[in-house]
Amino acid sequence: MHATRRNRQLVELDTSLILLAMTIAAAGVVRGLSGFGTGMIVAPVAAALYDPVTAVVLLVIIDSLPTLPLTIPVMKIARWREILPILAGFALFVPLGIFILKNGNETALRWLICLAILVCAATLWSGWRYRGPRGLPVSLSVGGLAGVLSGIASIPGPPVIIYWLASGMPTAIVRANLLALFLLSELLAAANLWAADLFDRPRIMLGLFMIPVYVLGLFAGWRLYGRASDATYRRVAFTLIVAAAFLALPATEMLARWLISGGRMLFSEG
Repeated sequence: MHATRRNRQLVELDTSLILLAMTIAAAGVVRGLSGFGTGMIVAPVAAALYDPVTAVVLLVIIDSLPTLPLTIPVMKIARWREILPILAGFALFVPLGIFILKNGNETALRWLICLAILVCAATLWSGWRYRGPRGLPVSLSVGGLAGVLSGIASIPGPPVIIYWLASGMPTAIVRANLLALFLLSELLAAANLWAADLFDRPRIMLGLFMIPVYVLGLFAGWRLYGRASDATYRRVAFTLIVAAAFLALPATEMLARWLISGGRMLFSEG
């Protein structure tokens, strides 16, 4: 389920498509409940089922258009003096992330994606907050790190979330900033992916096919919101993020194959 699928029709009713749809639906529910987590859940699974490039293209498609109704109303309260320096850093460094994505070894990229997500999830889960200086150089650096992570795995959120949560800004402003930044960064990422010739028809069709699945998940998450505490939502989100990253590790796949082959040998001997 793998690199050989790159030149094949990706929207085929097979095990990979079903597992991907289930993952995207779960990610939509998490996003609807907690406001984050889509990339960290979908990226490692999509990279394992298809390939890392397909994972990034897929996320850019499903996590941009469906968020427009949420983003446009809050753009008027977003603090652009906070957003623009980070967006500038993002724009400068997302090509580096895409270069790594395009030219890196697929297995090494899968390791990198899973480990980066595990580190990001652990940092967010621990509640650690950045307490250092907050000038223009730091904002550009945060944006640059977000750009590299976006280019490699479409997960720009964690460094920006950590940075802004420690800013003292009201939660509504942080949320508006994140929504505005993510929408604009997805557009920049899409332009860079297009320039790198990574948008091909099968990947675009797969992304479009998965938009309704994601929207249904988002709707379910919004309907469920308010039935439990924010702490519960965060625990559920981080549990799914960590589970997705661990299950998609190349080592986990190798272990599963070893267990399956061992079981076959055992039964054949019996």
